Amino acid sequence: MAKLLRDENLISLWEKFFLDHYKTEIENIVLSYPEKRSLYVDYWNVDRVDPSLAENLITNPYPTIYNAEEALKNIEVSTGERLRLHFRVFNLPDIHRIGIRKLRSVHLGKLIAIEGLVKKVTEVRPKLQIGAFQCQKCGAIIKLEQEEDIIKEPAECYEDQGGCGRSSSFKLLTSLSEFIDFQKVELQESPEGLRGGAQPERISVYLEDDLVGDIAPGDRVIVNGILHSHQRRRGTYRLTAFDKILSAISIEKQELAFEEVEVTEEDEKEILRVSKDPQIYEKIRKSIAPTIYGMEVEKDALTLQLFGGVAKNMPDGTRIRGDIHVLLVGDPGTAKSQMLTYISKLAPRSIYASGRASSAAGLTAAAVRDEFGEGHWTLEAGALVLADMGIAAIDEIDKMSDSDRSALHQAMEQQEISVAKAGINATLKSRCALLAAANPKLGRFDEYLPIHEQINMPPALLSRFDLIFSIIDKPNVDRDTNLATHILMAHKAGEVHEHISKSKKSTHKKSEEERLMQIVKPVFEPEFLRKYVAYAKRNVFPVLTEEAIETIKNYYVSLRASSEDSIPFTPRQLEAFVRLAEASARVRLSNKVTVEDAERAISIIDQYLRRVSLDRETGKFDIDIIATGISHTQQERMRAIMDIIRRICEESKDGNAARADIIKEAEIAGIETSKTEEILERLKRNGQIYEPVIGKYKITGY
Repeated sequence: MAKLLRDENLISLWEKFFLDHYKTEIENIVLSYPEKRSLYVDYWNVDRVDPSLAENLITNPYPTIYNAEEALKNIEVSTGERLRLHFRVFNLPDIHRIGIRKLRSVHLGKLIAIEGLVKKVTEVRPKLQIGAFQCQKCGAIIKLEQEEDIIKEPAECYEDQGGCGRSSSFKLLTSLSEFIDFQKVELQESPEGLRGGAQPERISVYLEDDLVGDIAPGDRVIVNGILHSHQRRRGTYRLTAFDKILSAISIEKQELAFEEVEVTEEDEKEILRVSKDPQIYEKIRKSIAPTIYGMEVEKDALTLQLFGGVAKNMPDGTRIRGDIHVLLVGDPGTAKSQMLTYISKLAPRSIYASGRASSAAGLTAAAVRDEFGEGHWTLEAGALVLADMGIAAIDEIDKMSDSDRSALHQAMEQQEISVAKAGINATLKSRCALLAAANPKLGRFDEYLPIHEQINMPPALLSRFDLIFSIIDKPNVDRDTNLATHILMAHKAGEVHEHISKSKKSTHKKSEEERLMQIVKPVFEPEFLRKYVAYAKRNVFPVLTEEAIETIKNYYVSLRASSEDSIPFTPRQLEAFVRLAEASARVRLSNKVTVEDAERAISIIDQYLRRVSLDRETGKFDIDIIATGISHTQQERMRAIMDIIRRICEESKDGNAARADIIKEAEIAGIETSKTEEILERLKRNGQIYEPVIGKYKITGY
């Protein structure tokens, strides 16, 4: 095979190219050989020097790359050694960047680039490259290059290798054979390029030698490689339909955020012009789900979530997240799901999932055993890993099972997902913002009940959200009139549009359609807003000014000082202030977080605390309502009732506390009868007390 591929003219062309343009790079590789054993060449450098050679790389890659590597063997470096280096080409033209679902038989044998997400990765295994076979008749060692997946034995004991020339049986000697590192990777097309309802397509990629072990599930990569076919089998039968396989030549990691969102020079000029607009916040808010009426505070929060804060990597290895997690809880029909769907389509790198249809493995990561890994365990990335550096929108998060929901804890705070199963111990990145929606257990949201009692979610998970918004559907004549007008006019605009586009004898004019569409038309088109967000996250990293620090610090200290017994909020909420203020600065592409940004963050968090953590009895903020599900006032009462029960049990003859005695003692302590009965029920439900006899209580384990 090597003799057939060898072309002396091509070798001399490559030699000249390397000596003229890459001699320094080759000498640098020699210094760290064998750790580095690949020469990376930009396609456009080849094209600039010899366009026909560059064209050969694309159309006839096998012989062109083989002869390039032969030329590298001939180049003598300063050490006088001749090394075996790999030739790896990258940065292929856009015309040769093919989507996974657009791969066809015409691409077989061509050098192409495929962009996507790494879905699965197998372990690194040794692969036989040159087999050493011992003849069982004469004992000669015959070496044979392996080109197929199945081991190919010599047809006879070759005389030119010192054999006897007879047909024989052979034994493979692994100690004398040559092996190369090998790994299989499954690449999935990026979700943002999919049309609605389309299932992401996948392709297997084969990596060899120094390309292995460098990528993990969830990475976004561009793989430059040669597409070839792979024989399918059904038992012993070989089928006529083949599988597509990509043999990787080089891998380009998308290290920068949102490289897949292309921002041209014209776009950049427009983005910078728009960022100077004093109405920028209002315009972006109006561009988020314009068909949904109202919800100004929620849309403001979602605007800041889109841009996000700045992630910090500290010297001690600690990472502080910059992503903002938002939870929408509310009555049915308040457009929560619609909002999530819109954001998932708008935000670069976003994934939409429904809690009812998602398992822990589907959301986080899983060790799976399937045909891809040939019976071995492989690591598969879930939705939160695939949404790395973007937004994961999870609808009906309250419908997930407890075991599945517990997998979110680490993903939300540490922004990592650990997998320990079947001998695989791995940690994957999930640096994404979480936007979740939940429905109240009782059907409708009750303002007077703690949020923990209304959603089927543990307080520990609730406390990890930076913002929680309760969306309540209350009758209000003015608001209802405006809402009804907005919805009906939006429907009419849609009807007129459909009528004009599909009816040949339409009586409606285009001007009427444009006038009606104004109500639902976003100020910024979704495509432009995607570019704006990508540009901001890629280029803007705001820093807090001294004035902004003072503003946030004063609010935090004064609010905590105003509540002597209850805790209005914790340092976790303080970090939320910082993230929101940074996002606010990013919206206007500013590298400074000003007092206005700090006040915007305070305003949004104030709204959230008022709705969710306001203790109705004292009229003060109490974060314990979210963190533990019980306000500080209720905790004090529960403690008092437990003391009363303990005291009565000690004094009574049978060691039990009668219900009537507890209520009487509680009234003396200033606790109302209704509150005492409610606390007794809660303590019993929590297992802190039990009822050995009807109407009499005892403390568990006392």
